[in-house]
Amino acid sequence: MDADARLTLAADHDTFRDDIVAGLSRPEKSLPPKHLYDDRGSALFDQICELPEYYPTRTEKAILRRRLPELRSLVPDGSVLIEFGSGSSEKIRLLLEGIEDRLFSYVPVDISAEYLGYVNDELQRDYPQLRIDPIAADFTKPFPLPSELSGTRHRVGFFPGSTIGNFERSEAVDMLRAFTTELGTHGGLIIGVDLLKSPEIILPAYDDSQGVTAAFIGNILQRANMELDADFDVDRFEYRAEFVEEHGRIDMCMVSTANQCVSIDDTEIEFSEGESIHVSSSRKFTFDSFAKLAAEAGLRVDEIWTDPEELFSVQYLVAE
Repeated sequence: MDADARLTLAADHDTFRDDIVAGLSRPEKSLPPKHLYDDRGSALFDQICELPEYYPTRTEKAILRRRLPELRSLVPDGSVLIEFGSGSSEKIRLLLEGIEDRLFSYVPVDISAEYLGYVNDELQRDYPQLRIDPIAADFTKPFPLPSELSGTRHRVGFFPGSTIGNFERSEAVDMLRAFTTELGTHGGLIIGVDLLKSPEIILPAYDDSQGVTAAFIGNILQRANMELDADFDVDRFEYRAEFVEEHGRIDMCMVSTANQCVSIDDTEIEFSEGESIHVSSSRKFTFDSFAKLAAEAGLRVDEIWTDPEELFSVQYLVAE
């Protein structure tokens, strides 16, 4: 391992520690959901996407398949395709079926370097003619593109899965503005947007009968134990998902089942019985509410594609 790699790992470790300690020191404890996606967390999320209760993935994939000719028309020859938070390669494979021949480069961006490398090795094997320029980075913050991609080439962003719903409104607006900077004034963004619907459909998608989502959310505590020498007793925390109707969102938390104290480095964190750690939310949108969010970031909704039941949408945004 070279010196730059060691420094990067040390910085990632410090960021993780600082975020965990800061989040658990607040009166209402919370943890940043981006830290869910270590290698184990990424693998668990892939399992979630295959669960029968989890409608977003299969619905979005069906939309991508059906609308592939229209999506192709948005990608000029010689374009750079940037996928923000690439994770599993399933959805990008659907898109590549229609646009691979038009791309100069595909740029997957993901926070987990090891998982990114594994997925893209497979992708390169299956698409040997495709140029891939992976970037291990936190896509919610600015990151540099390779110099040969930072010129005048047309850029199209891909942000599937309704990940946008995991962020607070101000954070989502800031992130979309950052995407716009990466894509340039003439670029566009293909984005998955989950739609507001009955809680009877939404809630099981985030509290599945097999307990995979509980393991995914709880993995952040196990990660803290492994990487930060924390001493969370994971058996004394339980997963809870709740639909907050007035905000149109699911909140996902780990709840302490006892009065207890957890050590992280030199910091002691007290928990009372029933106290929760907010780990992630998933906001659902109407067409109008999402258009207003995009407009705050200087983006306009140019196209909307959805399924017949309007469970989910794929939208195309362009700069105003």
